[in-house]
Parts: sequence; C-alpha cells; structure tokens
Amino acid sequence: MRFSLRLPTERVDPPGEFLSAEGVATVARAAEALGYDAVFVTEHPIPEDSWLATGGHHALDPFVALSFAAAATTRLRLQTNLCVVPYRSPFLTAKAVASLDALSGGRFVLGAGAGYLEAEFRALGVDFARRNELFDEALAVMKEVWRGESVRLEGRGFQALGHRALPRPAQHPHPPIWIGGNSRRAIRRAVEQGDGWMPFPNSRRHVGRRHTAALETLDDLRQSLDYLHEHALAVRRSAPLDVIFMPLRSPMLGPRVHAPAAQLDEIGRLAGLGVTQLQVGFPGETRAAYLEQMAAWAAEVMQKLR
Repeated sequence: MRFSLRLPTERVDPPGEFLSAEGVATVARAAEALGYDAVFVTEHPIPEDSWLATGGHHALDPFVALSFAAAATTRLRLQTNLCVVPYRSPFLTAKAVASLDALSGGRFVLGAGAGYLEAEFRALGVDFARRNELFDEALAVMKEVWRGESVRLEGRGFQALGHRALPRPAQHPHPPIWIGGNSRRAIRRAVEQGDGWMPFPNSRRHVGRRHTAALETLDDLRQSLDYLHEHALAVRRSAPLDVIFMPLRSPMLGPRVHAPAAQLDEIGRLAGLGVTQLQVGFPGETRAAYLEQMAAWAAEVMQKLR
C-alpha cells in the first residue's frame, strides 16, 4: 500500500499558511520525511460562487503548485487528483505534463478526469455535453505528442499537421495516467486507456451534482471493482491497474478524530479489495496543525502498515 497526501493549497485563508512557496515546500518536505509516497492537488480554475458557498473550494493551478513541491523534494511523487483534461487544449496539457515530469526527474502522475462543474465549463468556453468525447480525444492526442515525433492530428477545434513538442516526459512512454470517476464509463476508460482508476466517495444525494455514480460503502467499491475486472477480461487487458481511493473514515470526509484502530481495519479491507494507494488529508486550519496531524497519522496508521 502506498500513501498520497493532499497539499492543502485550497486553503487560501489565512494568507501565507499554505498558499505560499514556503507553505507548499514545508508540507511537501515533511511528507517526504515522514514516509508518504506522494502529494496531490486538485484543479478548479474559475469555480462559481454558489458551489463555493455549498462546500466547494479554490485551487492553485495544479502544475504550478506541484512544481513548487517538486523543487522542495527529491523522492516524493507528484499527482493531480485530478486534472480536468477537457478544460484546455490537449497540446497545452501535454506540454505541462512533460515539463513537470522532465524537471522533477520522472516523478509526475497524471490523475485525469472529465469534470463535473457545468458552470465552470461555461466560464471556460467548453461544451459540458461533449466533455467525455473531449477527454477521450485528449488522451489519444497526448500519448502521440509525448512520443516526441512529428504529429499529424486533427480534432475538435484543432489542427496540427506536422508539429512536434519537446521535451519528452522523463518517464517512458509517458507518466502514469490515473482515470478519475465512479461511472462505468470511467471504469472502462481506466481499463482501456489508463494505468490506474481513481474512484472517490460520493453520497447518493450528490449524484446529480457530481454527475457520477454513488460510492458510499466498501460494498459499492467491491461491485465497481468486480465490473473493472470483468471489463479487463473482456478487452484482454493483462497489465496491472492501480486502484487509488481514500479511507471512508478519513478526516477529509467526516470526524476530525481519525480513529486509528478503525482506519487500520478499513485500510486492511481496502487492500483486500485491491486498492494499491490511499489518498489522505487532514482538517488542520494552520500549517502547524496540519504538520502535527500528518505526523500523528503517519505514526499511528501509515507506519503500522509498512
């Protein structure tokens, strides 16, 4: 089991606690020293007011934030959870991924999704109804671009007839691609086009808001994994697929007391289902509190699973 820590860069207040070069570097270095395997950030370039008022949050540009974490560390993996691929040109995303992977020495993991905030799509001038087609197209385009050879590609809103993008990513053929989402379409995409699947806890009351399937219990996850394995068999995929999840008892999702014994039991069950990496975060409102909670969880939970 591997462990990825949320960089709390969505905490824009109080200024300087997390939203600073020092704040990102301090949390990233502490994560590396404590034995976490990775850090992750999310993406929301221009969220709408109503979403922010009902539990939504801000976010730094993911590639900029992770570049600061990369510069402060040597081993830590750098992950997006997730990059909303349809928001931008696939060529721009391919360039950002390759640049960060090259400069970090091959430590980047692209967690990618189709997105669900309709108003944010409208603000960015992207057709929400076509997000899945745009996502699939972008995945194919980026893989071609990362080969470092001249490409001849035409798609929805672009034409590149004899173009090349260097540098190539440090990882070959490209950084791992983890597909986010709970739907069966997301699962099929992960099996057919990805290196990992990133489901996330989602209550049934939020299905309409997040445009993806509910996932409230370990039984829900088990059923989805059964479908994943069935589809892998149907398309004759033999390569292993990472499964990335978070404990349902995570402090990110509910009680601020992280209940180590209960979490250890749940993590054991997740491992038994085939989960290969856990994503965790903590409720600390200050950098000092967050660092303290990181250290406590590492000692009381993570190190007991090594």
